[in-house]
Amino acid sequence: MYRLLIVDDEEIITDGLYEAFNQLLPDKLDVYKVYSAKAALEWLSRTRIDIVLTDIRMPGMSGLEMSEQIREFWPRSRIVFLTGYSEFDYAYSALQLPGARYLLKTEGFDKIIETVQEVLQEIEQGNMLSELLEQSREQRDSMETAAQGDYLRHLLQDSQALCKDTDALRADFSKLGISLSADTPVMLVLGRLTYPEGISYMDRRELLTSSRLIWNSHLAEMTRHAWVLDRHGDLLWLLQPLHNAGAAFGVNFARYLEGTLEMIQESCRQTLGLPVAFTVSGSACAWTETGRHYERLHRLQQMKIGDGISMVQIDRSGPPESDAVRETGVRLQQRVENLAAHLDAGRRERFAETLEEIRKGIHSGVSVEEAAELYYTVALVLLSHMNRSELYGLVNEYGKLMRLDEHSSLGEGIYYLERLASDLFERRSTAEKERSSEVIERICDYIHSHLGEDLSLVRLAELHYFNPSYLSRFFKQEQGINLSEYIDQCRAVKAKELLGNEALKIRDVALDVGYEAHHSFTRFFKKMTGMTPQEYRESVHINL
Repeated sequence: MYRLLIVDDEEIITDGLYEAFNQLLPDKLDVYKVYSAKAALEWLSRTRIDIVLTDIRMPGMSGLEMSEQIREFWPRSRIVFLTGYSEFDYAYSALQLPGARYLLKTEGFDKIIETVQEVLQEIEQGNMLSELLEQSREQRDSMETAAQGDYLRHLLQDSQALCKDTDALRADFSKLGISLSADTPVMLVLGRLTYPEGISYMDRRELLTSSRLIWNSHLAEMTRHAWVLDRHGDLLWLLQPLHNAGAAFGVNFARYLEGTLEMIQESCRQTLGLPVAFTVSGSACAWTETGRHYERLHRLQQMKIGDGISMVQIDRSGPPESDAVRETGVRLQQRVENLAAHLDAGRRERFAETLEEIRKGIHSGVSVEEAAELYYTVALVLLSHMNRSELYGLVNEYGKLMRLDEHSSLGEGIYYLERLASDLFERRSTAEKERSSEVIERICDYIHSHLGEDLSLVRLAELHYFNPSYLSRFFKQEQGINLSEYIDQCRAVKAKELLGNEALKIRDVALDVGYEAHHSFTRFFKKMTGMTPQEYRESVHINL
C-alpha cells in the first residue's frame, strides 16, 4: 500500500482533497492530511511517505523548503506542488526537483487526481525487476561470493570470541571485500521468503537471487551491507548507515530502514509475486553481540502473527538474552539439523519428509548405536522446541520421550515421535489463530474507546507495535474489511447514538467521533447514512 500526504494551510482544500483520495483507491492508497509543513515533517520522521501533495506557499515554511528536508528522509518520495500562484520563478524552482510535478489549484480536482494516479504508475514502473537488475549487474559477482557467506556464518556461530580482535576483523573484511566497518556497530535484518507450493529447487534459487538484487538496489542508497543465507533458508543482512544517512536520520535510522523494507516488499510482490517477511533489530549492536542478536531475531521470526503476509517486525525489546545452556555430547547429523529448522519455521510437509528419511536410515542396516543416536537427536529437537514454546503440558512424561526402552520397539518409538510432532504443529497453528484474534480484539476495543482521537493507521500501528502496512493487510485478512472502513462504521454508529440525545449540539457530536470541522462531519455522516446529522436527528424525533 502506498502513502499520500496532503499538506495545505487552507483547511477546506486539504479536507476536500483528503476525502476525494480516501474514496479513490482504499486498497492501494493510504491518505493523510496536515495543515503545515512542520506537521508534515513530523509525519515524515515517523513513517515512509510515497507521495507528498503540497501547497508551494505556506506560512512558516514553504513547500519548496519542506521538499529539501523530505529528500533527506525519503529520497524516493514523489512531490506534487499545488498552488494558486502562477509566478514563473516558483514553477521553475519546483520543476528542477527530480520527479516533482507542478499544478495550479485552478486546474480542479480531476486534474489533481489524474496527476497523482500518474505518479503512482511511475512508482510501480520504477519497481520493475528489469531496471533493478540493470542497476545491480556490477554487484552480482560480489553478492554471490561463497567465501563471504561462509565467513559470516562462521562469525555468527561464536561472535563473542571471533570479533574481539578488531584489527583481525578489519583485515578479514578487507580480504573478502566486505564493505562493513569493523569499528562501527551493526544492525541485523532477517528476511523470510514465502515460496509457492511445489516449486522446484532451481526456481527457488532463481527467486532468491532476484530478491537479493531487489534488496541490494534499495539498501545501497543509504547503507553499507553484507548478507548470508542461514541454515533455515532465511536471508540475514548486516547493515550500517552511510554517513549521509546517519546525519539525516540520527537515532531514527531504524525508521528509515523500516520504510525501505516496505518498498522492498512491494517490489518483490510486484515483480516476483513473492511475499517477504522481515524481522529487524531495533538498534545497532557491537560485532561481538551479532550471534546473540541473530538468534533473537530468529526466535522473533517464528512468533510472528499471520502466515504468508509481508510484514516488518521490529525488535523493540532491550538487549538480547544471554546464551541458553546448550546440550553437549550429541552429534547432530545434517538431516536432524534440517528437521529442527523445518519445525521452527512451521514447514509441516518438509518436516514429515525429513523424518521419513530418518526412519528409512534406521532400517537400512545401521548399527544399533547409530539407530539409537538418531532417535535421541530427534527427541532432543522436539524437547527443545517444546521448552522454547512453553508447551510443557503436551508430554505428560518426559521419561517416555527421552527413554527409548519405554517403547516396545524402535519403530514404535519413531511413530511416537511422529505423533508428538503432529501435535506440536497443531498447537502452533491454534496458537497463531488465538494470537491473531486477541490482537484484533484489542485493536477494535481501542477504536471503540477512542473514536474522538487520532485513529490513523500509523498511530494505531505505533500503539500496538505493528508496522503500518502489515497492520492494514493483517486487519483486512482477519476481519474481511479495510481498517478505515471499520473505523468509519464505528464512528457512524456512535454518531447516530449521540444524535438521539437532543441536549447535545451537533458540533459536540462531531468532536466526540473525531471530526473537528463541522462541514467534514456533515459530509462523512451523509456519505454513511444518506442524511445530514440534522435530518437524521429530525427523523428520529418524528419516529418517536
